[in-house]
Amino acid sequence: MSRIFGTDGVRGLANKDITAGLALQLGEAAARLIGGGPGPDGQKPKAVIGRDTRISGEFLDHALAAGLASAGMDVVRIGVVSTPTVAHITATAPDVDLGVMISASHNPMPDNGIKFFAHGGYKLADSVEDQIQALIGTEWDRPIGANVGEVGYDDDWAEKSYIDHLVKATNCDLRGLRIAVDCANGGASMLGPEALREAGADVVVINASPDGRNINAKAGSTHPEQLQAVTAASEADFGVAYDGDADRCLAVDRNGNLIDGDKIMGALAVHMRDAGTLADNTLVVTVMSNLGLLLAMQEAGIETVQTGVGDRYVLEAMLAGGYNLGGEQSGHIIASDHATTGDGVLTSLMLARMVKQTGRDLADLTSFVKRLPQTLVNVSGVDRARCATDEGLAEAVRAAEARLGDSGRVLLRPSGTEPLVRVMVEAATQETADEVAAHLSYVVRERLAL
Repeated sequence: MSRIFGTDGVRGLANKDITAGLALQLGEAAARLIGGGPGPDGQKPKAVIGRDTRISGEFLDHALAAGLASAGMDVVRIGVVSTPTVAHITATAPDVDLGVMISASHNPMPDNGIKFFAHGGYKLADSVEDQIQALIGTEWDRPIGANVGEVGYDDDWAEKSYIDHLVKATNCDLRGLRIAVDCANGGASMLGPEALREAGADVVVINASPDGRNINAKAGSTHPEQLQAVTAASEADFGVAYDGDADRCLAVDRNGNLIDGDKIMGALAVHMRDAGTLADNTLVVTVMSNLGLLLAMQEAGIETVQTGVGDRYVLEAMLAGGYNLGGEQSGHIIASDHATTGDGVLTSLMLARMVKQTGRDLADLTSFVKRLPQTLVNVSGVDRARCATDEGLAEAVRAAEARLGDSGRVLLRPSGTEPLVRVMVEAATQETADEVAAHLSYVVRERLAL
């Protein structure tokens, strides 16, 4: 069997790739590996299961609970929540050994996914995921009688604990601020606005009426057009958009102009530096962050560390270096003083605190990050495995980098699953970016053609 786990758990088309049978097997295997059976006092290990609003999450929730309980793990189903809620509970509840979130994040409604969190609130390492997969379908001695797990339901405790944590962590009176919030009809449809209201903000809410089918549908961080219009029309100070499981956040200023994750990270990094809370004066970003952010951080005297694409790699670098702020251009922002994963609601509260404490408009606070023109071309039908070793391609890249100098950069990224190479070029002008990307795409096709 090929590896079923990707960079963010198991994900695919619900009831085709992600079936009830697979969910049951994953729950059973995870409990066998992580649960380990009752302790010396007879106490069984415990798991919590959360889900976003997709209709398929309902049957996957039950299947996972059945798998976990059949392997001797007690289970608490906590209903519709955000991914960061599950991470928070797994990190803070002393008796929770495993967290499970059912979500396909920003993907369309027909998809779904399953991701696990170990005690402490961190996503499982690749090696642990591989061990879970290896256990699927193997023989074992099943618990019987009183040794099987119990399944309960509590959809209030976890959400309240999470909101209380966020409000205390950001610790700022937001009275006087009006914030527009697009909940993407997802997991934060209630808790996102509620957390901001608890902190004192006046909240204008859109796309917070999930029906199981409308998650991410022309809404949220992947479709911010509604939020842009509503923010300007409602005279809000700024707006924020979550995705389906609220682990990411994008923003718009009072005039409806989009503020991406790079601008958000840049502004937060400077604000934290000024407050003396930016660990080691460093921001962690991925290689896909715009060069404009890196140049802005250099000008501000803030160091940057770059990682591979994916919030798990950002977090790994943060933990290894002792840094406390990092993220992705897409809006996955990790503030590790308060969270163990990207957290859209936390990000929106941190933005609100920054606006309130500085008395400045969000557009002004983020204006120093100048996004360089960027061109991205997907070159298909090529041997991605030779992307890093072909000398002719390497020579073309060196020539392109020499042409761009310090005002641009080139990035070639082989797909992890397809015969495809992504060519990304940033330059001082869009014309230059387009020209260099077109030339490199031609070289990729010529050198790596299958």
